[in-house]
Amino acid sequence: MADRPQGGGPEDGSPEYHWLYGKKGKQPAGDETRAIPQQPRPDETRVMPAAQREARTSGRQTPPPAAPPSTPPKPAKPARASGGRRFRFRAKWLWAVLALWLVFLVTIPLWAWSKVDKVDAFPQADRPDEQGGTTYLMVGSDSRGDLTAAERKELGTGDASGNRTDTIMMLHTGDGPNLLMSIPRDSVVDIPGYGSEKVNAAYAYGGPKLLVRTLEAETGIRVDHFVEIGFGGFVDLVDAVGGIEVCPPFPMDDPQANINLKKGCQEVDGPTALGYARSRKTDQQYGDLGRAARQREVVSAIGSEAVSPWSVLNPVRYYNLNMAGARAVRVSEGTSPFAMAQWALAMTRVNGEDGLTCGVPVADFAVNWDQERSEQMFQYIREDDTGSIPNKLCTPTGFPR
Repeated sequence: MADRPQGGGPEDGSPEYHWLYGKKGKQPAGDETRAIPQQPRPDETRVMPAAQREARTSGRQTPPPAAPPSTPPKPAKPARASGGRRFRFRAKWLWAVLALWLVFLVTIPLWAWSKVDKVDAFPQADRPDEQGGTTYLMVGSDSRGDLTAAERKELGTGDASGNRTDTIMMLHTGDGPNLLMSIPRDSVVDIPGYGSEKVNAAYAYGGPKLLVRTLEAETGIRVDHFVEIGFGGFVDLVDAVGGIEVCPPFPMDDPQANINLKKGCQEVDGPTALGYARSRKTDQQYGDLGRAARQREVVSAIGSEAVSPWSVLNPVRYYNLNMAGARAVRVSEGTSPFAMAQWALAMTRVNGEDGLTCGVPVADFAVNWDQERSEQMFQYIREDDTGSIPNKLCTPTGFPR
């Protein structure tokens, strides 16, 4: 074993090691050299315990968070595509055009209604009680007062004076199918104050009021609204819808009515439609009864054309139709625009499954009503039960099938 150096080792506190460890194990003071702690190698990782990290950071001052800016920056707006701007621009114009169109659709009928003549049509007493459904009395006046001399010549109406009716119909609407019933103008009835006469004489003697009173007494049906259609207005209505289709069952050559029609269905204008509805001398079989059937055919055809979508989509046709209607009719006082709208709609539904077209039941060509069958017809109408009317009772001429 080698001999130990004198003075001992470092752990003995030998003087020769004082420069390194200090006396009695104390670190040197002042400029004495201190032991340099050993640093970790660069690739070594030391994990500081959580307690030590907290202790080290507890004495430090954490800088305050940065104050937010007074006005937050606005997000940048995405660039608008030119197509989007064009779409919004067009949409605004479309909405504007639609609004103007709706104003037009509402304003024109109201303006037209303000031009419709009103007439006192109802007697004050001796009237039937209120009944179910609604009944309109419609007459086609043969007055020439609203026609010029040129129009009378064109339409073949002549210069007859007076004020009678070529056409008399009752339109009933209610729970059952709409019913359009013709009353031939030559029907023999009892006119209050005048005795037994042709029914159209009641209009000549006392106007709408006496005609309403006569028919209410003969039928027991209460009339709710009166509608009168003149010659000139009738022609305007047909022309306003662009003409109508008529289907003569035989050739019709009537110089007095200014018509020369071949057999079969064909398009006609206003003057021709009027002549077709008025002519009776060409009908060798049914006379006035056949004319009443053609009048219902024409009225129904006008209604069917009037409800065409083109009547609303075409502003010129829409305007002309409303103005023609205003010129064409006179209505009873108290009749509202809503009631007339219902009448116009009902006139489009008097054929096929939607309605019935009939002649008042008659017994002969004189024209005398068949008392039993006509009373059955009137009873169905009074009870608002048109759905129960049998086919043998509702016929085009009024004669049984």
